[in-house]
Amino acid sequence: MPDIPWSTPTQAAPDAEVYVMASRFETATLAGAVKFFLKAPGIILQIRKAPGAHGVALRARVFSRTFLTLSAWEDRDALYRFARSEPHRTSSRAASAYMKESAFTYWTVRADELPLTWAEAERRLAEQKTGY
Repeated sequence: MPDIPWSTPTQAAPDAEVYVMASRFETATLAGAVKFFLKAPGIILQIRKAPGAHGVALRARVFSRTFLTLSAWEDRDALYRFARSEPHRTSSRAASAYMKESAFTYWTVRADELPLTWAEAERRLAEQKTGY
């Protein structure tokens, strides 16, 4: 399945510090993966319109039932405001019914380091999982 490549809704000042979140979701079933995938474009569109969003990308591996997200925000509050807004709030609650596993990690970078790489996101998620 194709990825949704990095897009920059709002450019941050190059020397600004941005708050980054990477997530990994694995659904319990292929049907759950299809449901997740079908909701993803709407959530990405929501992020692109969200105040304080500086970047977003999705890596979708539907047949492996695995999804990675990567986003950059003005600050933690901007991310949390987005997470509590619709349709994300309702979609994330509904997804919990068919989710097998999820992981999240957060860090900060200078805005001139954007866009971030999947290798960096995967490394940080692996560290989060192992506790290193």
